[in-house]
This record gives sequence, C-alpha cells and structure tokens, in this order.
Amino acid sequence: MEEEQIVIGKGTWIDKVADSLVKREQKLGRSLGLVRVESGLGASGIPHIGSMGDAVRAYGIALALQNFGFKSELIAYSDDMDGLRKIPAGLPDWLKDHIARPVSSIPDPFGDCHASYGAHMSSLLLEGLDNAGIKYRFQSGKQAYSDGILVQQIDTILQNRERLGKKIAEFVGQEKYNEVLPYFPVCENCGRLYTAVSQEYKPDEKKVVYSCIGGTIGKVDVKGCGHKGEADISKGHGKLAWKVEFAARWQALDIRFEAYGKDIMDSVKINDWVAEEILGYRHPLHVKYEMFLDKSGKKISKSAGNVLTPQMWMRYGTPESILLLLYKRITGTRHVGLDDVRSLMDEYDLLEDKFFGKIKEDNPAKLVKDKGLYEYINKLQPPRQPSPHMPYQLVVQQAAIFPASDDRLEKIFNRLVTYNIVKEKSDAVMERIRLAANWADDNVAQEAERFEVQLSETQRKAVAELIEVIKPFAQVPSTLDNAKTLQSKVFDVARSNAIEPKEFFTMLYRMLLNADRGPRIGNYFLDLGIDRVIQVLNRYLN
Repeated sequence: MEEEQIVIGKGTWIDKVADSLVKREQKLGRSLGLVRVESGLGASGIPHIGSMGDAVRAYGIALALQNFGFKSELIAYSDDMDGLRKIPAGLPDWLKDHIARPVSSIPDPFGDCHASYGAHMSSLLLEGLDNAGIKYRFQSGKQAYSDGILVQQIDTILQNRERLGKKIAEFVGQEKYNEVLPYFPVCENCGRLYTAVSQEYKPDEKKVVYSCIGGTIGKVDVKGCGHKGEADISKGHGKLAWKVEFAARWQALDIRFEAYGKDIMDSVKINDWVAEEILGYRHPLHVKYEMFLDKSGKKISKSAGNVLTPQMWMRYGTPESILLLLYKRITGTRHVGLDDVRSLMDEYDLLEDKFFGKIKEDNPAKLVKDKGLYEYINKLQPPRQPSPHMPYQLVVQQAAIFPASDDRLEKIFNRLVTYNIVKEKSDAVMERIRLAANWADDNVAQEAERFEVQLSETQRKAVAELIEVIKPFAQVPSTLDNAKTLQSKVFDVARSNAIEPKEFFTMLYRMLLNADRGPRIGNYFLDLGIDRVIQVLNRYLN
C-alpha cells in the first residue's frame, strides 16, 4: 500500500520553503508576529528578468506565510549607494566622469524623470513588480544609511575589523580586509566610492578616517584625488562592503528569508558568518537559485547585450505569463528568451483549465501542484471563472494579416468570433489581441514559423499531397462554400493515407499553431492565405 503523500499548503515549492522557514523560526524561538522577506534590487544597470525573479519569488514566500496565518511583507532593498563600475551598453559616454560615484548621486541618464541614475534603474524594476501586482515595501539603501538605520551594525562590524579580516581571508583568500576596513567612504572632495580607503575607525565619534588614494574597479585603475578626511557612519557618508552589508541589513530590518543567485554564493556565506558571529543574529533562511541564461547559454546582462527586461516581456505577454515563468520552479538552470512568451501564454491557459476542472489531470499530485501554482500566480486570489482562451500563435497569425489601422484589433476580434474562438468582447480579450499584435509587428517578419513536430513517413507523404491539393485554392475568395470544399479536400487526403482525420487535423494545428485545437481548417487556410500555409508546411518537409 502506497503511503499517502502529505501536501503542504498549496503543494508547491513555495509552500515547502515557507513551511521550513516557519519551523526554523519556531526552533530558534523567534517571534512570528511579522515575518519579513527581502529581495535586493541592483541599481547600477538595467534590471532584467532575473532581477524581477528574485523579488517575485520572495513575495511568493510572503504569500505562503500569509496563507499559513502569519503576517508577512517583502522588503525591496535598492542598493543605490553602490558605485558605478562601468557604463552599461547604450548609455551616454558622459557617465565615464561618474565612475565610482554612488549611483544615487549621479544624474539620470534618461533625462530629468528621476532624481538620479539609481532612482531611475530602481524604478524600472519596481514598475515591473507593480504591473505584476507584487506588493512590497521599498527601502532605499541611500536612505537607510542617511537615516542611520544601519549605524549599530556598522559600528559593531568596524570594531571587529581584525577578526573579520582574518575570516574573510580564510573563506575566500582575500587579504584586503586585513589591511583596510570593510567600509567604503564617499570622498567629500571628489564624491567617489572605492577610491577612498578606510584606515582607522573612531568608535567614540562614529567616524572613519580615510585617504582618497585610488583603487581598482574591475580591471580598471581609478585615480584618487588625494584628499584625506573623515566619514560619519551615522550620516550616510559611505557604505559597507558587500562582504558584510547583507548581514547588517538582515539584522537591522529583521529579515528572515532571502534567496540568492549562485554568483554571490561566497558573499552570502561570509555574511551568514558575520550575522551570527559578529552581530549575534541568526541569518535568514536561504534558497540558492541558478541564474537566468539566454538561449545560447550566456548569462543575461546589459553588458552582454542580451538583456531581457520585464517591460520587454510585458509588451507581448500578460503579467500572469511572466509570473508563471518565475514561479514554475526555483532550482535548475533556466534558458529564457522572448520566444517563451508564446508558450507560457498558452501554458497559463492550460493551468487555468485544470484549476476550473475543464481539463482532466490524472496525476493527483500534479493536479494539486498545478492548482497551487495557478493560485500563486493570482496572488492567492484566483478569479471566480476562467478568462476566454485563444491560442496565442493563432492571434499572432491573424494580426499579421491585418495591417495597422484604427480598427485593426476589432477586425482581429471579429475573425476570432467567426472561428468560434471567442464569443464576447471584454477588456481581457482585447488586451490579449493587442499583445499578440505587438508580437506580430515586431517578430513575424523575422521568424520562421516551425514548431517541434516529428513527422512519420506516412505523415510526410500526406503533407506533401495536401500541399498539391490546396494549391488551386490560392486565388479563390474566402467564402463559406469554398471553405467547406477545402475542408473536405483535407479530409480526403487524411483518408487516402489511412490517417484518422482527427489525428491529421491535430498534426496540422501543431504545425501551424503549436496547439492541439484550432478553427475550422477550411476557413483558417483561406483566411491565412494558401501561399503562406504552403510555405509553413514546406518547412516541415525540408
């Protein structure tokens, strides 16, 4: 007899992590009155899909905690005190004069829409979170330092500099902090971080003595201005090094969970030690995740020229589709590109059909997990009824037929009505049509419409015959009678090749739409254009 599988919460990885977090906090004897989770927002470059993923997943843990009956919130912490290390591709050259300055002190390179470079970059990610309905409490790093939120932690860390320096060297072989303090002052003369080296800490005055002698940023040497001064740690005149800053934030903000990418694994390891051994605070529960890679296997970044932003994704896909991408799983390498929008739009519809029982799922464990995933995508407030569904590729194809005009979306909608894909107009329906039209405008001319369909020899022969059979229909108008005649010709090809018509039609839908179902073939072929249908079918034969 098989053991009954215990379902935690909604049955997803999110629930398992939240459950582990609760049990850990209970074992530590800490209050669960308000459980804070954190996500760090980089403010030095264009935020990409991975940056959003960090925040979205942390919010998922907060939602699971709330589902368990605990009050929880996401802290979105912007590292806008970080210094600019290099100029991201596409940004103006005048930024080279601001290398090593805190991004919160650099003018907005996109105009005067934000107070600083850092504020603009942070806003791009916050916009993505807002559009996806993610709730958070924003914390600016600059504000945290200026308001003295981290003073106690900075003071304790700097008074333990010798012990810290030895431990960092032991962990990662970096001897640097045996010689200097893990604190970067902002030089009051030239306004730069990293060039001003901390030499002494005066605990009674809460000041760091420094000399602006220069430093190496990446592989580039940046000259200092030679100024000697003192930085007041209580007034935001500098920032902690990454090797210790996470720990300071965790204690000051009482953070209980933070995930991290494997690229900062060493920093997290050191910060965990600093939190517990220097600050006396049990570090948060962590989950390590793999970085997002592009389809060629390269890390997604602005400098690599392959950045994929939330704004780019949501030009073509709904917020639900991007949340599905980010909530499906947290472990394992993810190769992601804009072409994933199309499949995830349809996958979300499949999840919705399972949730409302419109599609049967024979595996009970998978059904629970899929339903739970659907609920998290909808922030644990699923709609009362499913939304109208339409195969994304079908709408893209229809949008490609109609040129830009004031009534273009209306024309596409009317065509979908004739196909019996939709019945009533709604904001959700028209928004999906608009998104698919954006895809058609930006990508259809460049892409080769070919999906993963393996044809048997019999099927290849049938497709080749079908191409010859439909050629005479290239110039006929799209009327009801012509559509019926064409439909019967497709049936004839299936039967003459001993293929079940239903199987043949499903194969055609997969080849043309990447879907198992679609509109009536006769109408669809004529509307799409026989020449285009033949062009697509030939790709599977060649």
